[in-house]
Amino acid sequence: MLAAQLRHIDFLEAEVATLSADVAERMRPSGAAVALVDSVPGVALRTAEAILAEVGPDMSRFPSAAHLASWARVCPGTDESAGRRRSGATGPGNAWLRTALVEAAHAAARTKGTTSPPSPRRRCAARRGAGRAAVAVGHSILVIVYHLLRDGVVHQDLGPTWFDQRDRTATARRTVKRLEALGYRVTLEEAAA
Repeated sequence: MLAAQLRHIDFLEAEVATLSADVAERMRPSGAAVALVDSVPGVALRTAEAILAEVGPDMSRFPSAAHLASWARVCPGTDESAGRRRSGATGPGNAWLRTALVEAAHAAARTKGTTSPPSPRRRCAARRGAGRAAVAVGHSILVIVYHLLRDGVVHQDLGPTWFDQRDRTATARRTVKRLEALGYRVTLEEAAA
């Protein structure tokens, strides 16, 4: 039985190699676009190929990143009428693209020392849960991919402290509020440079 299982594993590995070669051949015309998408944290070669297979390398068909996210159904949903808020589910969209983006979001959450896209996951997971946070990070990845493909540039990470430095006063206010909630009295003064 062990010999049969090993033969089966060898057969599956050969099939994976054949299919990988076929995918590489089909993606050769979009090699530059694959390299651009592959530069995003959390996105590997196979995920980049899946994203490009679903969206395509030409971003001129989408007027903005918001239109692309809406088409893919990974944008935040809202449903409010007469002051009543109902389910804000994202709705059915491209299941293959959403799966690739959520997979990339989970991989990005494990990367260290990068700003985007893991930071939205940390900020959103505490409030909304891990599943919604993964979709939010998938949305961020798709927006990054849109801009990379539209502008033809490689992803440049802003650094792990970018969100804190973007609005220093709001970050300080949130931190003071958390410490005061724990029972501390806080006074702030600027550090000498």
